[in-house]
Amino acid sequence: MLERQPSFPLSAHDELYDMLIPTDNFLRQMKELVDFSFVEEELQDNYCLDNGRNAEPPVRMFKYLLLKQIYDLSDADLVERARYDLSFKYFLDLIPEAPVIHSSSLTKFRRLRLKDKDLMDILVEKTVALALEHKVLKSQTIIMDATHTTSRFHAKTAKEYVQEKSKVLRKAVYQYQASLQEKFPPKPTTKSLEDEITYTNALLRVIEKEEHLQHLPAIKEKINMVKEVVEDVQEEVTYGGDPDARKGYKSADYSFLGYKTHLAMAMERIITAAEVTSGEKNDTKYLKKLVQTSKKNGVTVKTVIGDTAYSSKDNLQYTKEEGIQLISRLHPVITNGKRTKEEEFAFNKDADMFVCPAGHLATTKYLKKRTGSSQNTQLKYYFDVEKCKVCPLREGCYKEGAKTRTYSVTIKSNEHLEQEAFQETEEFKRMAKERYKIEAKNSELKHRHGYERANSSGLFGMKIQGAATIFVTNMKRIIKLINEK
Repeated sequence: MLERQPSFPLSAHDELYDMLIPTDNFLRQMKELVDFSFVEEELQDNYCLDNGRNAEPPVRMFKYLLLKQIYDLSDADLVERARYDLSFKYFLDLIPEAPVIHSSSLTKFRRLRLKDKDLMDILVEKTVALALEHKVLKSQTIIMDATHTTSRFHAKTAKEYVQEKSKVLRKAVYQYQASLQEKFPPKPTTKSLEDEITYTNALLRVIEKEEHLQHLPAIKEKINMVKEVVEDVQEEVTYGGDPDARKGYKSADYSFLGYKTHLAMAMERIITAAEVTSGEKNDTKYLKKLVQTSKKNGVTVKTVIGDTAYSSKDNLQYTKEEGIQLISRLHPVITNGKRTKEEEFAFNKDADMFVCPAGHLATTKYLKKRTGSSQNTQLKYYFDVEKCKVCPLREGCYKEGAKTRTYSVTIKSNEHLEQEAFQETEEFKRMAKERYKIEAKNSELKHRHGYERANSSGLFGMKIQGAATIFVTNMKRIIKLINEK
């Protein structure tokens, strides 16, 4: 049964909060600035309102989720810290002597209470509304880019990932008690995930019998992380790693297995819209949606800044129809090229190559200049024919017995003259220099908030991580701007 978030209870010790938590503490500022009651309104249909045992208030559970993201803690370590950290208890609307939840409750909250909810749109909308209310978001320009997040398993199987975490735990134990190695169970000799999990659980039992070890923070944190990894892997529908992660490319020589987050950010460095997808998705197709979402969230959009990925013909037409200035340099392939199967073969601007429907990157390209004034230059892309021969999508794409598989693009020099002229103006060049701001934001997401790697499996888990991360980074930026006023 849904329990409403109670008002802050009275306690003989609540003066400790005023004495020990400074006014410039981030959690204190966020608690006093944000009305989190919207969480209850959004999630109430995932609770029974009049039957069963009282559930922990969804507002408090959501705040636990934010704390996990801010401080990059496992569920168990988060709950342990909430037990003694007064800033955590103040943020959670708990009196100093109040008990905290069991870590399993947070796991269930993520998996059961947040299902079927577009948390990203909800949280970004709330932060943008807050920025507009406090008049710290005034610009009419948004900058677009996509940042990648590698899969939790990062091209490893689930077995290899569990194996990696148990190895880290063993190394930590050896630093304090190397002799314990003699008590450890024998390592599995099979490739079975079930055997690896059985071994890891046996390893945990041995370590946990050594009470002096399990109370050491360096070891306790790793024990909690291993337990969480094993539990998550066992919950997965497939044991093959991350079922929703896909291969994307940052260059012709660098690929990643994971996800993309497509971002729109105001000049004030507040994210106004975001969309999480699997890693192979092309940046080009998300301009329209990011603009529309930003507008829905209350942002006036007069200018869009992006790299060459956003200068497709469709985007040029859309921004012109909407009266939006597009600061995106033309790319001779994706903007001036005439090609067949446009929906199937996507151009990857980072690798400067085309990707086939199966996700394979072209290996080489060749510029073929045709003779005669009426014939245009062609770019021909070559794919690895050995992959084509065994590809599950080869029917209708690869002709049996063919020695090569190519994809050609005809370059048309007479297209997009208006944009070509615009990108040579001083105004275009000046505005294009602002794009560095979103690259700095991507770096902040990854290096300060752990967004370089997914902390769970599947697109749903990635969306929750993205929503919480962007909410936190937006709140930090908004609080900073308000304090500077």
